[in-house]
Amino acid sequence: MRTIQWTVMAGCLAVGGAALGEEGFGIKPGTPVIPGTPWQVHDGTRPQPRVVETAGAVSVKAPGDAKVLFDGTSLDAWTTDGKPATWKIKDGSLVASPGTLISKDKFGPVQVHIEWRVPADRKVNGQGGGNSGIFLMGLYEVQILQSHGNKTYPDGTAGALYGQTPPLVNATAPQGEWQSYEILFTPPKYEGGKVVEAATATVIENGVVLHNARKFLGPTQFRQLASYPAEHPETGPIQLQFHGDPIEFRNIWVRPIGTYDEEK
Repeated sequence: MRTIQWTVMAGCLAVGGAALGEEGFGIKPGTPVIPGTPWQVHDGTRPQPRVVETAGAVSVKAPGDAKVLFDGTSLDAWTTDGKPATWKIKDGSLVASPGTLISKDKFGPVQVHIEWRVPADRKVNGQGGGNSGIFLMGLYEVQILQSHGNKTYPDGTAGALYGQTPPLVNATAPQGEWQSYEILFTPPKYEGGKVVEAATATVIENGVVLHNARKFLGPTQFRQLASYPAEHPETGPIQLQFHGDPIEFRNIWVRPIGTYDEEK
């Protein structure tokens, strides 16, 4: 769990399999309602995203101007909680291990490509067994979860803007297969100490759009309403969460999103 702390992961670590509500997951009494909706944060009675069958990951080679964060051989681009990276590399895949994996470089507006999978033989139930997350600027989580045939509260399913907005559809391939996320992220815009444009994310899983320039309500929170702080960094790291599950990752690259250069 966390309040607003720039380098600490969201409190979804505490979810586990225990919760209240429909089908054994969901809300606790007093959990706040998400503005503009009738649903509480982590509301298990919220409608489940429609399932769309896919062929799995859309694997894209890093473009020439991309910053490669993981190519299957090295953790040089990362730290674990600010110290030398200790996550494991196995057969060319990055395996989630204790601690938060944090990119050394910081980014503002960015395109992120990442591929992930949950081992086929791992027991998964709700939020347990197949859980991780990718954080933009270390603040805004796109949920990673084995959601094929696995229900949980909709704002915590694969591709959700965690604790805020479920994906338009559930496009997760069967467990054991590789999944891909393509994320376009834009930080919030401030003027005079106030937010004039919210942070947004476009998220594509396995070639299927989950969010189209969807607004974040603020940095990710667990079982609380998200809101924007009075001050906000201009850039921040990419973070990968360890939720106790050995999620595997490969082919991670980013491209800062700049502006059109008219100079000849």
